[in-house]
Amino acid sequence: MTDLIVREVKDKAGTLDFLNVPFPLYREDPNWVAPLYFERLEHLNPKKNPYFQHADVQLFVAYRNGKPVGRISAQHDRLRLEHHKDNTGQFGFFESENDPAVAKALFTAAENWLKSRRFGRVRGPYNFSINDEIGLLVNGFERKPNMMMGHALPYYNALVEGSGFRKAKDLIAYYTDDLGPLPPLLNRVAKRAMASGDIMIRPLDKKNIKRDINIVMDIFNDAWSANWDYVPFTSAELEKLANDLKMLVHGEYVAIVTYKGENAAMAVTLPNLNEWIDGFNGRLLPFNWLKLAKEVISKRPQSIRMPLLGVRQKFQDGILGSALAVLAIDTIRNYHISRGTKSAEMSWILEDNMRMRHIIEELGGVPYKTYRVYEKDL
Repeated sequence: MTDLIVREVKDKAGTLDFLNVPFPLYREDPNWVAPLYFERLEHLNPKKNPYFQHADVQLFVAYRNGKPVGRISAQHDRLRLEHHKDNTGQFGFFESENDPAVAKALFTAAENWLKSRRFGRVRGPYNFSINDEIGLLVNGFERKPNMMMGHALPYYNALVEGSGFRKAKDLIAYYTDDLGPLPPLLNRVAKRAMASGDIMIRPLDKKNIKRDINIVMDIFNDAWSANWDYVPFTSAELEKLANDLKMLVHGEYVAIVTYKGENAAMAVTLPNLNEWIDGFNGRLLPFNWLKLAKEVISKRPQSIRMPLLGVRQKFQDGILGSALAVLAIDTIRNYHISRGTKSAEMSWILEDNMRMRHIIEELGGVPYKTYRVYEKDL
């Protein structure tokens, strides 16, 4: 008989077991990129990650005969519940051997933790928040993930559904290696909008990065506030984001668009860190830190990701909203083209956000990965 047990993570040893679970599972998968240990340790650390200021988390590891074979987290996000009074908790970080017994044991542990807090529904995966890495990859396994986007093994979907979960929402990631000029229709829309003289576009000012990050997030919070499962960034999360961006990007990675003097739209891109850390096996020492430092200093990635694009709700309807979005995207795209960038991922987009999907597809974006969020009544 096998000894299968799920334990709560309560110490550093348990945290390391939690982080180590994926490594043997993905050993034969050439498209998995191991996350950096130090970054994941900070993400899981209540003293380093401001998410914990508004959420309670419990990590779990499944062991068979003393060997870690799966993991999961359970989350109670008080900030989310302020915006969505739906009595829904969350799970995240799901990884498991291809064994329904392991998956069932993990989900049972997470669900019991949430039931003890009187939740009536569970939704996930969220690692930890909708503003972090979310969704389970269900299509597009043949390509490596971009930064802050997950990878998974093809059998995970069956394990999740076999544990009683159903689809809540699909998120679409778009890819393009066609970074040429705007298509004629969008080019005419952009030129007409700029000819009015009412629109100005500028990059992020790194000397005033906190101010500009607050502008970007003010637009984001307005543009996304009606979106499915939206949760705003807190001031502490914004400060951490500003510090992270200061190290990672040039100002031109961000476009802020004003209309008649009002901050109206924004777009943010990030270098694809995964192309730099692929092959590090999660470790920077002894020499990988030198390789990473060289790449970060040059900041000339072959691929990028656009994780944020937003237009204030008051401008979203009609040609103006489309023009503001296109101008933000095109400004950043032209900058990256000038620096030799070869490809871009635009992610993620809600499956039913057809307006944005149509714009991205007009720009040459092709849907190439699907991430699924599941839910289950408790």
